[in-house]
This record gives sequence, structure tokens and C-alpha cells, in this order.
Amino acid sequence: QVQLVESGGGFVQAGGSLRLSCAASGRTFSRYVMGWFRQAPGKEREFVGTISRSGGSTYYADSVKGRFTMSRDNAKNTVYLQMSSLKPEDTAVYYCAAGDRPYTFSSSASDYNYWGQGTQVTVSS
Repeated sequence: QVQLVESGGGFVQAGGSLRLSCAASGRTFSRYVMGWFRQAPGKEREFVGTISRSGGSTYYADSVKGRFTMSRDNAKNTVYLQMSSLKPEDTAVYYCAAGDRPYTFSSSASDYNYWGQGTQVTVSS
């Protein structure tokens, strides 16, 4: 069992930056593949990015590639999402997720066992 708490959301103008953090409880954080997803009002939850257990591999949705960067600090039980060149269409509730199934990383929400409560990101034009 792991509990996830996101932070760092807020209001930012287009072109600005934000860094989201997701802190995990427990002592086995490094066993989990981590992912970020987002959900805008009236839309389905969508994949943003994922990072392998060691942090050595990442994979992003095309919509954020080159603008968003995931990293993790296993000693601090924390995963990060650095968001730059933000656009109004990035406005959403952002969720972090943890998965312990045998894959390197995954863009599928169904592969993640645990979810945080979400943090709101609003980008104004």
C-alpha cells in the first residue's frame, strides 16, 4: 500500500512554468513505476508522462513532449513534473499514480494501482 500526495499546482500565465511534486508514503517507493495523468473539465483522464523505477527512463505524451520533464528522488520518496512553456490547454487536475506490475513504465491508467487526490493547474491566456 502506498499513499500519494500531490502539491505545486496553481495559477500561471501562458508561457510560464510550474513544478508539481508527488510525495509517497512507505519505504518501498523505488519498487513503483510512477506516472502523471491529467483531467480537464468534461474530458477523459489522459496520460502525461511516466518514469521507470530507477528514474533512468521516461516517456511522455506527444502533447507535452519537449515541455514537461519527469524526475524522481527515491531517497525522498518523491516524483516531480517540471512543466514549462505552459499553454491554456494544459489546464487540468493533475494526478500522480504508482504501479507495481512488471513493466518498465506505462502510459495506461489501468496499469497503476494507486492514485493521488490531484492538484489543479490553471493556465491563463
